[in-house]
Amino acid sequence: MTEPTLGTVYLVGAGPGDPDLLTVKAKRLLSKCDALVYDSLVPQELLDLVTDRCELHFVGKRRGHHSIPQTKTNTILFQMAQCHSCVVRLKGGDPFLFGRGVEEASYLDSRGVVVEVVPGITAGIAVPAYVGIPLTHRLAGSSVTFVTGHEGVDKRRPAVNWKALAQASDGLVIYMGVHNLHYIVAQLISGGLNPATSCAVIQQGTVVGQRMLKAPLDQLVDEVKRLQFCPPSIVVIGAMVDYQVESCSAKLANVTMPILF
Repeated sequence: MTEPTLGTVYLVGAGPGDPDLLTVKAKRLLSKCDALVYDSLVPQELLDLVTDRCELHFVGKRRGHHSIPQTKTNTILFQMAQCHSCVVRLKGGDPFLFGRGVEEASYLDSRGVVVEVVPGITAGIAVPAYVGIPLTHRLAGSSVTFVTGHEGVDKRRPAVNWKALAQASDGLVIYMGVHNLHYIVAQLISGGLNPATSCAVIQQGTVVGQRMLKAPLDQLVDEVKRLQFCPPSIVVIGAMVDYQVESCSAKLANVTMPILF
């Protein structure tokens, strides 16, 4: 008996929120896909790009709310590949940067499904740029580190060594760091990072509702609490914050992203 033909699953990066930052390839795939499996941080404007015949599946994860387990998402993707020739897995930002894309790709690959990755503009690059903060500057150091502030509970390797990062990198861009910010800041200062180091937190980056605060490292936690900043937010720590060019701030998309409590 002939084995059933499996479709192709495209792991597509949706970008940080502004629909104009979607790649041309991603837009083309959305316009022709048979099934779309998407996350919480995907704006409605991108969902509107699919055809009426497209099958939609929401698999978003939100802090403090019931979330669809990763194993269930993997199963849905495989089921869609069994039924459709073109399946898009749309993920906020970039699929392979804190997006669990490689877990999904490995699962599908082990079952004979062809997987293609379509990179997206990650929030860690786009969000600081939208407020005019450069991530590199020849006068502000020679390195920048992208790091998650919220690691998986089932992770097999050790947690992020914040004390080591305090000395190892000239700048930090922290994803999902607001809820653990008190611990992160304490560890960085304990590791030797100057308490006066400049920091910025940008919430709802690239879309309506974007706002930013700037504060020294030792005042950052208090300012975040006082101004009630919450996810989705990007935290930038380092001298590059001092080189912000406010006039470079980009026009925001008329899109509202969900608050991830």
